[in-house]
Amino acid sequence: RTMYPPVSDEFWKFVRDNARADVSKLRLKYHGAESPAIDYEAAITQIECRQRFGSKLADTLGSAPEFFFANTLAGEQSTSYALAAFHASLMESDGLSVTDLTCGLGIDVFHLARRASQVTGIDRQEHLAEAPGHNARQLGLGNVRGLCGDSVSMLTDGKLHADMAFIDPARRGEDGKRLFAVADCQPDVVALMPELRKCFRFLVVKLSPMLDVTQCLRELGKNVTDIYALGTRTECKELVAALDFSNETDCPGIHAVTVGNDGKWDDFSFTIPEEEAAAPPRTIAPKAGWAVYEPFPAVMKAAPLKLLASRFQGLAKLASNTHVYTSEVPIAAFPGTAWKVDEVVEWKSKNIKRLKSRLPQADVAVRNFGMSAAELQSKLGIRQGGNARLLGVTDSRGERLMLVLRPE
Repeated sequence: RTMYPPVSDEFWKFVRDNARADVSKLRLKYHGAESPAIDYEAAITQIECRQRFGSKLADTLGSAPEFFFANTLAGEQSTSYALAAFHASLMESDGLSVTDLTCGLGIDVFHLARRASQVTGIDRQEHLAEAPGHNARQLGLGNVRGLCGDSVSMLTDGKLHADMAFIDPARRGEDGKRLFAVADCQPDVVALMPELRKCFRFLVVKLSPMLDVTQCLRELGKNVTDIYALGTRTECKELVAALDFSNETDCPGIHAVTVGNDGKWDDFSFTIPEEEAAAPPRTIAPKAGWAVYEPFPAVMKAAPLKLLASRFQGLAKLASNTHVYTSEVPIAAFPGTAWKVDEVVEWKSKNIKRLKSRLPQADVAVRNFGMSAAELQSKLGIRQGGNARLLGVTDSRGERLMLVLRPE
């Protein structure tokens, strides 16, 4: 197996000296090579992971130049710095003991450790279980330990006890297909709930963004205090459920959290009864000079589609099934991307020809348009890219429109 821990100066000098080298050529060159100070396969893995995941883990690698990747899969599945920081913010209070039941690379562990009294990271593979302790020391954290074993067996045997548990079940099945129920993920958090309740007071569960929010709430039960749709401005990354086994509620908080490039996050919070009680938004087609808003992906996942309009004065929706909003006066606080309407073009053949000559390039997208973005782009003959956005939508009359948008 991979040598661990690789602490020799020669090992890390090899990694630094070949930081930008072609990994495939390195593996060919050093295949079968032996050195008492360098495990070449492990060293080349460090180089590959830094090349592939250096941007996602820039803060971690900046703080720990000799951070060790046990394998590339751990890097692929690792949490980004910004998302891990948010996960750590869900701790009920500082000074708790925490057990990460599915540790992996341990990025969440290191963020939790900055607030916790003690963090234990568990992994079934020995070299993955060893890595958190080494990497924690690199990061100046003395309250992290790795534990090798099957966390499910440890739970059922009653060997794990802490204030809080953190778990990230596998989001795909053995055949690689996406999973659409909490109970289908491994470990099965739903089946383990009695053991989790005995061993911990708090539980944080990371879930696939493909899962349905209301279904997750049904499956996880009344101990869920909050559920978060967590994403960036372009993608919903995951659902995160927070449970308190000492409390039950019929009205958990639902949060659409969007993490910015600066690591800060915006939170649009509500409850299901609030959304159900909200009045349907008025519908109107935008005009040139108006503002148009596309909700961030996490907001779309949480789906406060009526509350969005009711919480922002002057906001209307394009149609009940077209989840794009508009206002005559710009609204700075809207949780989404804002655009200024350059032109509203009806879906007619003469307009299609004219639009192609006027707008040779644009970022083409659709919302309830009856065709895909690729089909619309092909139909218009417009090159993808540029600062302009061309958004195909259907209005409240059922008419298709093309909105030529510019950044607000």
